[in-house]
Amino acid sequence: MLHERLSSIYDNVLRRNPGEIEFHQAVREVLESIGPVLGKHPEYAESKIIERICEPERQIIFRVPWEDDQGEVHINRGFRVEFNSALGPYKGGLRFHPSVYLGIVKFLGFEQIFKNGLTGLPIGGGKGGSDFDPKGRSDREVMRFCQSFMTELYRHIGEYTDVPAGDIGVGQREVGYLFGQYKRITNRYESGVITGKGLSYGGAQVRTEATGYGCAFFVDEMLKARGTSFDGRRVVVSGSGNVAVYAIEKVQQLGGVVVACSDSSGYVLDEKGIDLDLLKQVKQVERHRLGVYAERRGEGAAFVSGQSLWEVPCEVAMPSATQNEITGRDAELLVRNGCVAVGEGANMPTTPEGIRVFQEAGVSFGPGKAANAGGVATSALEMQQNASRDSWTFEFSEQRLQTIMRDIHGRCLQSADEYGLPGNYVAGANIDGFKRVADAMLSLGLI
Repeated sequence: MLHERLSSIYDNVLRRNPGEIEFHQAVREVLESIGPVLGKHPEYAESKIIERICEPERQIIFRVPWEDDQGEVHINRGFRVEFNSALGPYKGGLRFHPSVYLGIVKFLGFEQIFKNGLTGLPIGGGKGGSDFDPKGRSDREVMRFCQSFMTELYRHIGEYTDVPAGDIGVGQREVGYLFGQYKRITNRYESGVITGKGLSYGGAQVRTEATGYGCAFFVDEMLKARGTSFDGRRVVVSGSGNVAVYAIEKVQQLGGVVVACSDSSGYVLDEKGIDLDLLKQVKQVERHRLGVYAERRGEGAAFVSGQSLWEVPCEVAMPSATQNEITGRDAELLVRNGCVAVGEGANMPTTPEGIRVFQEAGVSFGPGKAANAGGVATSALEMQQNASRDSWTFEFSEQRLQTIMRDIHGRCLQSADEYGLPGNYVAGANIDGFKRVADAMLSLGLI
């Protein structure tokens, strides 16, 4: 139940943002956690900090015309929501996917405020994207779209203003096209304006791996808090994009056995453990569906379509595909099958009902704003290297990432304990992230 004042704020969010169900869900999750904070900090309510945080500082919507290889003109819609800059320049990825609309971008941007606060680094929260689908498009079509997208976006971003990165549908290829157009238009080599760049033009070591690695590090800390580890644990990771692939890689390095992963066509079950080299070849190099992995892997591997990945028994689940992929029913099935820890590699991949099931069953549940913060943290480290014209080694960068994720885990537990909710990572993450942003807003005169 929501605190009376918070319930009024939530009702106002619903009224002012009709139809944006993902945004509503993200706001409610945070509001449900921060009620105890208002008792200790009445100044937050008096200054209407919560109302300010729930309203983006700026929302930008624009058209993106582009031409395909057959000469046909297409019109897509572009978005950038600059949500909160109390801690630093807006920071958050760009998502290119047919499902993108304003509600998705606002949900992601709202989550990003607290996620970025949890990192302890000087970055605010924002998000953007388009309903463009890069799947099945040629490199030149993707390039033309990215150039058109940046032709409008460039006037709203900058290394001290707003720093985009990649997300679903936006990888190093797309970032390269976007940055190239920004450079062409502005006549400036402002490498800190976008992150996720290639290593040859200002990118950072470990940035590609960061979200997946960071999630694995966070889950490792949760398992340690339970007195155990990844060693020999049976793990299921949804998705097969960057986040999932590198979560699998780090889990394997930490001793876990990943037996299943998925894509939009279904999931592959490999009882011997996922062959990471083969998975990278099929998904990252050749861009095939997972059925090809199962065919090449041979005996022991099976491709399953039309069924839930979460029916596969596991001790650790790492949802790393998209929002709301674990329902209450899925969570009940995971609990019955012996799952003891869940780490969200994607943004809000578990429904509120699923979270409730996990928490009531005593499953360690790491919410995305904490567990997948490694990606944006390493983006901030990329910004730092760009600003100092420096380049760090892979080993040093990975160590920085691991330290940041360990610190986030510790702060989540500490904040949960402080407010009488021991072991509740959701509450701990929301409270710690909220307090950091709220205190900054007060100090800066309620920006």
